[in-house]
Amino acid sequence: MQGYSIAVLASHSALDVLDGARDEGFRTIAVAKRGRELPYREFSIIDRLIVLNDFVEIINSDVIALLRQENVIFVPNRSFAVYVGYDNIEGRFPIPIFGNRYLLRWEERVGPHNYYRLLDEAGIRRPRTFNSVDDVDRPVMVKLPESVRRVERGFFIARDRDDLLRKARRLSERGLIRLEDLSNASIEELVLGAHFNANYFYSRVRGRLELHSFDRRIQSNLDGVFRLPARDQLDIDADVRYIEVGHEMATIRESLLERTFEIGHRFAETTQRLVPPGVIGPFTLQFMVTPELDLVVYDVAPRIGGGTNIYMGIGSQYSKLYFGKPMSIGRRIAIEIKEATEQGKLEEVIT
Repeated sequence: MQGYSIAVLASHSALDVLDGARDEGFRTIAVAKRGRELPYREFSIIDRLIVLNDFVEIINSDVIALLRQENVIFVPNRSFAVYVGYDNIEGRFPIPIFGNRYLLRWEERVGPHNYYRLLDEAGIRRPRTFNSVDDVDRPVMVKLPESVRRVERGFFIARDRDDLLRKARRLSERGLIRLEDLSNASIEELVLGAHFNANYFYSRVRGRLELHSFDRRIQSNLDGVFRLPARDQLDIDADVRYIEVGHEMATIRESLLERTFEIGHRFAETTQRLVPPGVIGPFTLQFMVTPELDLVVYDVAPRIGGGTNIYMGIGSQYSKLYFGKPMSIGRRIAIEIKEATEQGKLEEVIT
């Protein structure tokens, strides 16, 4: 499509975004970090590859000038939020962003802007949280960063307060977490159920919420521990880690779609009230389905999810029910930008 280019940080779900943009005729731009650019050189869907020494250099004046020259609309992903930073995105990145740039910081669990508040305001069930280690009286999931790779998960499960402290000390001694991070950790009750990532798209142009797909995370070394017989798990006594390394397709029983749509609508409406103009485009709610068939949301992504990559090229399972043909979230983003441009509504889908 003449006029605009679609750009994305070369990580996370970038290939989905770029492939969809190319399908809809947009010029495509990937902004990569040196040493991590090889895949983006190998594939033929990228019209221009910009290589930086560090992702945060995207806010430098020369890079901004280049993006302006290319008439870029930028699609944010998790890597953009993590490596560039919320303050930089909101105050030092004057490039049009598809979606609500001010909603990105609400993905965190701590501070005044957090997804617990969004879920509570929306009346969406989530795991109970504990303000202090001393309050823990049941099995919990402790969520905190790794000691060295701060963007990775140093999560662990504990059955009670004493077990939490014992495991935290052991993980600290092994260099996996820092004990001082416990004071800012999110401690959630452990909810047992089947886990799903529900991938939605809120269209400003068409004025509707769309449910596109479900996926599940593949995590290391959790996935490897699962594959061991129980006696070997006990013998090895491995420290289970929750590093996201991939996704796999999933389907959900149709009787649960009603509730899936319900929490999606509640989330979208709450973001409009708390973080105007609210969610724009893709977002993901990650939940457990309990034996009572309740949906308990344990994580939120107010932007494109990493699991959408698995539907690239073949299209997500529910998209055909809207458009008569399957499409990926990346292509759905490009269609929204195209329709907004054609209808004079571009300002409604960018911030």
